[in-house]
Amino acid sequence: MTQLDQFLQRAESLLARIESILPPAAGAGPDWQAAIAFRWRRRAGRDQGGYLQPVKHIAPIGLSDLHNIGPQKEQIDQNTRQFVDGKPANNVLLTGARGTGKSSLIKACLNQYAERGLRLIEVDKDDLHDLPDIVDMVAGRPERFIVFCDDLSFEEGESGYKALKVALDGSISAQSDNVLIYATSNRRHLMPERMSDNASYVHTEDGDLHPGETVEEKISLSERFGLWVTFYPFRQDDYLDIVAHWLKHFGCTPEQIEAARGDALRWALQRSSRSGRVAWQFAKDHAGKH
Repeated sequence: MTQLDQFLQRAESLLARIESILPPAAGAGPDWQAAIAFRWRRRAGRDQGGYLQPVKHIAPIGLSDLHNIGPQKEQIDQNTRQFVDGKPANNVLLTGARGTGKSSLIKACLNQYAERGLRLIEVDKDDLHDLPDIVDMVAGRPERFIVFCDDLSFEEGESGYKALKVALDGSISAQSDNVLIYATSNRRHLMPERMSDNASYVHTEDGDLHPGETVEEKISLSERFGLWVTFYPFRQDDYLDIVAHWLKHFGCTPEQIEAARGDALRWALQRSSRSGRVAWQFAKDHAGKH
């Protein structure tokens, strides 16, 4: 191989690496075969729109890995299966205690139904006003798309709040039948609720003329999700069951799992939480040391 051939080979390799980092050209669609999940990214220019970036590495979690959330898992799995089968299905809001498996359940459903055409698009709440562009991009595709908004909550005046309301149920155009929105939040109504909202029912000179409408506005977004699924804090036995599952996953013996119970409880006490996330973190630490 001549020096010129070596130079050209290195140049082609360098260009391939650069192309993998740079966003696609404006107007170009994503490589739908590159991944089963994508992230919506904004271009550098303010008016340049966005693009779908393939996610190369998906968390390999399965439905069988999620313990002690049986009713919630059944509801989400059923709704997702209806959607993949082309039957009517609802947008979903998953709310409740932190670390109980809300986001993991959506990822597990993606892994469960990816071979049947399910795809996931993760959208940050600051980019929710781009939802119409995302829906237009995937409309007509044979795949079924879940638009995933993780850890969703809004403060007063944020633009994404109204954009999501319109996308769910409020636009003059119908929602594409191959798109659903799944969102997770620690707040059931997605907006902060304050004692002053109730105080406004006392009429003052500068008070709200129609205080009830102010409260209605704060709960109107969550009501546009057809399915609400609530997650609750785990009991001690539930937490230890999840710890045992992950320790077994990491190769620990039954004797080692039994001996780790006390350490697992102390780990949870230090974090003031008995959640699936805390159990996973303890299992990684304990299995790694032993």
